[in-house]
Amino acid sequence: MVLVGLLAGGCEPSPSGPEAESASPGSTSRASPTATATPGPLPGVTLPPCTWAKVTRVVDGDTVDVDLGGETKRVRYIGMDTPEVYGGVEPFGREASAFNAAIVSGRFVCLEKDVSEVDRYQRLLRYIWLADGRMVNEELLLAGLATVSTYPPDVKYTQSRFLAAQKKARDEQRGMWAP
Repeated sequence: MVLVGLLAGGCEPSPSGPEAESASPGSTSRASPTATATPGPLPGVTLPPCTWAKVTRVVDGDTVDVDLGGETKRVRYIGMDTPEVYGGVEPFGREASAFNAAIVSGRFVCLEKDVSEVDRYQRLLRYIWLADGRMVNEELLLAGLATVSTYPPDVKYTQSRFLAAQKKARDEQRGMWAP
């Protein structure tokens, strides 16, 4: 069922084996860092100031646990929201979680802070960048597996990236925007 939802969302499941480390949904040529790679952007990629951490667990579509300097921290993605998978599974909740897992599980990601450090649940609030320059928050919106959801003052990419990504997913009828 998750595979069907992923395919309906406009992405492919990631392959298994050694090639899985460089592939991600909807991507055939852009590599992602491996779990054992030295963290940092790929050659030629410029990222905003951010802190590298290894994803140790995908909680759901918009939350992960990371190893940050030997300490486990829970991170909530800023600027978007995915359907729930706990306390009642919402439509596309499993697909959003699977998509998130396919692109970040076991990989190094770069955590960019906006204004706020944590939310009321003490989760770090961050934009999540891949070594290839893609932002995971935006990728979920583009796949139609998230909606823009902002809590000022953390609105850095709302106008410049997130609303356009959501509109593109809606216009292309991806994920939750499919008929």
